[in-house]
Amino acid sequence: MIESRQKRQPLGPSGRAIEFSDNTFLVDAALIGDLLHIPASSVPALMREGKITSACERGMDEHEGEFRLTFFYRNRRARLGTDLAGRVVRRSVIDFGNQPIPEALHRAVG
Repeated sequence: MIESRQKRQPLGPSGRAIEFSDNTFLVDAALIGDLLHIPASSVPALMREGKITSACERGMDEHEGEFRLTFFYRNRRARLGTDLAGRVVRRSVIDFGNQPIPEALHRAVG
């Protein structure tokens, strides 16, 4: 697993890598591509095809005001922790090597 505090992040149209409003998240494709080791230009098509899947979790208790966004592609799982302003405060990537992630883990639970 790789985890780091992010110092520099790709920017979307507003100057932030992650934007959200009306319960919708907009994440810069360059950030997702970097985490999943694919070109940013491939991200939208792979998401439309259902090859990149995602889940969002809202923080509770001591994590109130935070969100965790998780992206799955082939054998990689990437997670972004964000605050209410859309700043990435934490990120992690797990590469499962030759072991693909089971399809059941690609779907949000609940």
